[in-house]
Amino acid sequence: MSNSIEGKVVVITGASSGLGEATARMLATQGAAVVLGARRAERIQALAAELVAAGGKAIAVTTDVTDAAQVQRLVDRAIEVHGQVDVLINNAGLMPQSLLERLKIEDWDRTIDVNIKGVLYGIAAVLPHMQQRKSGQIINVSSVAGHKVRAGGAVYAATKHAVRVISEGLRQEVKPYNIRTTVISPGAVDTELPDSATEADVRENMRKYYADVAIPADAFARAVVFAMQQPEDVDINEILFRPTRQEY
Repeated sequence: MSNSIEGKVVVITGASSGLGEATARMLATQGAAVVLGARRAERIQALAAELVAAGGKAIAVTTDVTDAAQVQRLVDRAIEVHGQVDVLINNAGLMPQSLLERLKIEDWDRTIDVNIKGVLYGIAAVLPHMQQRKSGQIINVSSVAGHKVRAGGAVYAATKHAVRVISEGLRQEVKPYNIRTTVISPGAVDTELPDSATEADVRENMRKYYADVAIPADAFARAVVFAMQQPEDVDINEILFRPTRQEY
């Protein structure tokens, strides 16, 4: 298969670490121009500088995905610099799990704002541009938790189920515009996601589990590459993967 990644402009949210960082690195080495969005400005600026120093194309735009205007600014900057956006990867996410009886309402609100609204804001920012071009690909990040739920993960699983539902609705709506849609659902991948848990016991248990089971973040990046490299008439709509050792 030819490298259909070279020359593409890819906007990535949550690019300061984990899945987003690994994907940015892999795509940049394959010739994509990556536009990095995240709240931690220093991290994405350092990553962009590193990628450019290695011969890649990268810019960083400080972005909080809970603010629609900031997400729009991220996409607008990509278009200003590169003239287009070929791929949007809605990757930013939180996983502050806890039993519902602990009433972590602030956590619930944050999770919904980032995991659902952040995805919608990304779609809103890029969709008119892709419709006008009649070309593009939107990759939304769900989770194994978007396919099943367990005690302590109700709100997180609900947001990741929502990502899959939004992605399927989007898939049907964009057919007239030749836009491809992909939802990727990872299992335990080595990222900072367990650190987003605000309950100390939950965070410690998640860290131990990830230390035992998680696979490197470039496993996700390879899934992104697979979806992007398909011919234009092939639309990979959903990828679900786990570590081989993961039971859940």
